[in-house]
Parts: sequence; structure tokens; C-alpha cells
Amino acid sequence: MNRRFRILIPVVLLVALVAIAGCNNKKKPLPPAATAPPAVAVLAPTAQITASPTVVSAGDQVQLSWRTTDATSVSIDGIGDVPSSGVKTVTPSVSTSYHMVARGEGGSADATARVTVNAPPAVQVPVSTMSAEEEFKANVQDIFFDYDTYDIRGDAQATLSRDASYLVSNTGVKIVIGGYCDERGSDEYNLALGQNRAEAAKNALVAAGVAANRIRVVSYGKEKPFCSETTEACWQQNRRGGFTLDR
Repeated sequence: MNRRFRILIPVVLLVALVAIAGCNNKKKPLPPAATAPPAVAVLAPTAQITASPTVVSAGDQVQLSWRTTDATSVSIDGIGDVPSSGVKTVTPSVSTSYHMVARGEGGSADATARVTVNAPPAVQVPVSTMSAEEEFKANVQDIFFDYDTYDIRGDAQATLSRDASYLVSNTGVKIVIGGYCDERGSDEYNLALGQNRAEAAKNALVAAGVAANRIRVVSYGKEKPFCSETTEACWQQNRRGGFTLDR
């Protein structure tokens, strides 16, 4: 019996030693690996632009409205850099495409708003059916003088103003101003008086802007009366500065 114990004790000790050695050789667990932070998504910009109204006439105003997202810079052709969103009033004179570009870390985006500008309607110039002579007579009127004078009367000044307006607008027209007198007085006196009347009318037109080289003067005295009756009403018709086209 003692012999059996003597054999078992060394075996038990050996098993215990092996067990202790096995415990000491166990590996320690590794610390958990560090977890990387999730990546932040970089969004691409978006861009939107509108015009109201989209069809206008020259000189009309148009309102541009735009909006972007995730953009660091925004520009519109013809306008330049603008905020990421906003409103602006423009007055296009011709049809225009407003092109907007939005740029950001995620790339770029663009948008366009088209505005059509209608041309003004053509002005219809009426075609005159009158001859040059008829048109001249319709726009250039004779003036009249008091007896034995070549002073320009008040009513004659108003007539000369209208005559000058037509002549200034029609620079190709050249005229002859004839000085006329009534039958009273000598031929020589009336020729001189008629010359003075024609010169007075010419000076008034030149002062109103008509070039002097477009005006020729001549005195008819009492040689070419418009009326042959011996009355004051008839004499008044003959005391005039008469206007005709210079051919």
C-alpha cells in the first residue's frame, strides 16, 4: 500500500506541474483595433435660374431668380459673381441667355435662363401721293406786308416759323422768294420795295436755321399782281413775299 502511494505522488506532482506550465503559456487577448471615423460625403453643387418674363420688348425689365446648394462660388455670364441665391433685375436690349455656373468641393453645376427680346415694330412711313410742287405749297406759305413797308408783321412771323420748320427738315429743297407790291407808286419804287420785302423774308428764314445758299430772292414790283381790282382787299393780296421752288 505504501509502495502504491510512493508511485502516485510523483505522478500527481508531474501532472500539476504540466497544468501550471500550460496556464502560464496562455496568450493574452489583443486589444480591439481602433475604428476609423466614417467618411464625410462631398456633395456636388446644384444650380437653378429662372427669368420672368421670358419674352419682352426692348427696354422692358426682367427679374432673374437663382438658387444653388453646396456651392462655394457662383457666377452669371454678363453679370459676374453673385451670392449663392438671390434676385436681380436686368434690362436686356437683345435676346440673351443668362448662363450661371456654381462651383464647389464636389464639382460644378450650371443652369441657363433664356430671355427673348422682340424687336420694335417697323414704323410705317406714309407714302405721299402729292407732287413735289403740291407738297411744297402745302407746307410753305406766302407772307403779306402792310402798305409801303417791308417790316415783318406778327402773323407773317408765325407763317415764316412754320415755313422754316419744313425747310430745315427738307434740306434738299431750294426756294425763290419773290417780292410783290400793289399798283400804287412808280415802277422803280415798287421794284426797290419788292426787293426789300424779299430780303426781309430771307433774313427771317436764315435766322430760323435755313441755309442762305438755299434761298434766292427776286423783286417783281407791281409787274405780276395776284389781283387786278382797285380795292384794299386786292392790294393786300399783292403786297406779299411769295415762295416757289427753285428749279
